[in-house]
This record gives sequence, structure tokens and C-alpha cells, in this order.
Amino acid sequence: MSTVQSTEPSTPAFSVATRAPEGIVLAASAADRLARLSAAEGKSLMLRVAVDGGGCSGFQYRFELVETAEDDDLRIEAQGQTALIDPVSVPFLKNSEIAYVDELAGAQFVVRNPNAASSCGCGVSFSI
Repeated sequence: MSTVQSTEPSTPAFSVATRAPEGIVLAASAADRLARLSAAEGKSLMLRVAVDGGGCSGFQYRFELVETAEDDDLRIEAQGQTALIDPVSVPFLKNSEIAYVDELAGAQFVVRNPNAASSCGCGVSFSI
């Protein structure tokens, strides 16, 4: 009895998020939500994440659903979905995870940012 080994590379049964060189990752929860939003709209949507000055802690996150990327955007992909980050916001988001949470307080995209020294109660603004 002989066995034949396949030379075909095996594909994983799950999709692994690709970590950008800056350490930023799009969590499966955010990718799943983007896929559902795109299906509901009937078109491919991407999540633009930016850091703006303001908010009660000094900086605040801004989330937008967009159809096109800017030429200089950092693209982070997971499960066929894309998050975009402008070059100015990248240093503020280094090693962060972009996720989607659905909790008693509400459902929203969030940034789990290890660079934030403090954040406000709403989770949208932070300081470094």
C-alpha cells in the first residue's frame, strides 16, 4: 500500500489578518461588519480611520465608510475587507487594533490603541 503526497500548498481554513508594518491590524470583528455593510449597500466599502485634534482628551478618532482610497493611504486588509489610514494618522495608531464591538452601551468601530495614555468615557478621544 503506497500513499501519494500532494504537492499542492494547503490553504488555511480561516482568514488571518495581515499586520501592517506599523503593527496596525484590522480585527475579524471589524472585517465582518464591513462585509455586512458592503452587502447591505450593494457595493464595496472601506473603513477610513483618522486621528483628528480635539475631543475631551486631545485627539479623537474619526471613522468613515468610503468607496475609494487616496494614493497615499496605508491599506490594512483582513478577510477581503480594507481599512484605510492617512499618513498623518499612522504614527498615532502604531500597533493598534481596529475592531467592531456590539455591547449594551452600543455598537461601533473602536481602536484599541496601546499608545493612548488616557481616554475619555466615550472611547472616541484619547491623549498620548
